[in-house]
Amino acid sequence: MTLPTSSIQAVIFDWAGTIVDFGSFAPTSIFVEAFKQGFDFTLSLEEARGPMGLGKWDHIQAVGRMPSVDKRWNAQFGRSMTTADIDAIYAAFMPLQKAKIADHAEPILNVIEVVNGLKAQGIKIGSCSGYPRQVMDVLIPVAADYGYKPDCIVATDDLPQGGRPAPFMALKNVIELSVTNVAACVKVDDSAPGIYEGHNAGMWTVALLLSGNEAGLTLAEYQAADEAALNVAREKARAKLMECRPHYLIDTISNLPEVMADIERRMLAGERP
Repeated sequence: MTLPTSSIQAVIFDWAGTIVDFGSFAPTSIFVEAFKQGFDFTLSLEEARGPMGLGKWDHIQAVGRMPSVDKRWNAQFGRSMTTADIDAIYAAFMPLQKAKIADHAEPILNVIEVVNGLKAQGIKIGSCSGYPRQVMDVLIPVAADYGYKPDCIVATDDLPQGGRPAPFMALKNVIELSVTNVAACVKVDDSAPGIYEGHNAGMWTVALLLSGNEAGLTLAEYQAADEAALNVAREKARAKLMECRPHYLIDTISNLPEVMADIERRMLAGERP
């Protein structure tokens, strides 16, 4: 048993765009395909990215309510998207996502080293996702083969109260991990709903600028980009993520150790999230 050397009790990570799947391409590309397969409706990758972080049924509903999508949907079908339409797209989404999720399970740069460093300090590793349990059941063992094994995993449909931006998934982690103080927890996410989830749970929040949904870079694009290109991507993501007022904004998980040290310092000085 590792004796704690940190005042921080747990870090709760998102999955796609945070821990695995640089750029969060697995869900976005599948949304585009599901709209096409279910209704022969063309959805842009940018539209698919818009509500990222919500549970997938809620995500489809939010996409359908976008003015640009609603206008085209009405032009094509003579009405706005209905609950039955959402159910049909979700039904198309699920098998596509399960078939392809393993292709996007490789951990993002330095994730394993950073997570193992947290564990070495006695910090518990929680996780939650906008993916439903049946998708997570495919993703979890593949990520484990890469070396990522969190202490707790909560899927968006594990709880009857629903997912983000409500705090229930994060608080389920707190319960399962036997955390005694939510103010000693850190929520790390690449989407606004995930950061709001952390705020609503009373945790420190860390938003990721470059590895996730808002920048939308592939790993190859990230590695090939010069500083000017990275700054453009950073500012694009920052403009969206600043709306949810995270305590910290960093590029990727690689930068998390410095943030953890600063949170530790602030906690020892008596600060709370």
